[in-house]
Amino acid sequence: MDGLVHLYYGDGKGKTTAAAGLAARAAGRGGGVVFAQFLKNADSGEVRALEKAGVEALHAEETFGFTFTMDGETRKRCARAQRGILERAAERVARGGIALLVLDEALDALNAAMLDEDALRAVFDRAGGVDIALTGRDPPAWLVEAASYVTEMRKIKHPYDRGVAARAGIEL
Repeated sequence: MDGLVHLYYGDGKGKTTAAAGLAARAAGRGGGVVFAQFLKNADSGEVRALEKAGVEALHAEETFGFTFTMDGETRKRCARAQRGILERAAERVARGGIALLVLDEALDALNAAMLDEDALRAVFDRAGGVDIALTGRDPPAWLVEAASYVTEMRKIKHPYDRGVAARAGIEL
């Protein structure tokens, strides 16, 4: 059976957490897992836990901040880094031996013009029997159509709206 596509999207909390749970489940059953994080660095609790479970994590080495705060040069460096993560993920899929590829925040990187849509589609073309999970906001219609699982996370209320910063172990 060909791999299936899992899509966790929306403005609500829990997209990365859902993908991390899927990754933990796959790793717990002995499947190889690659967890590629876009627009983030290695300082996230879920990645630390997943790496302890044998999940291979891909991320940028540099912290760029939020896309809406980036100047032109920072956006260029960030885009190069995001494209590099996708290339590494595609290479890892091509080598084989994995059951699940997570592309965390790939939708946001795509929407910020940091990833090329054709390059993202190419990963799907090469995936074969590998399941792919994507997170972020505003997925393109072709991706919703291609997905086997589509879950929308909708924000009703969030502490960030009251000025509460992200907390280690809860939001990051």
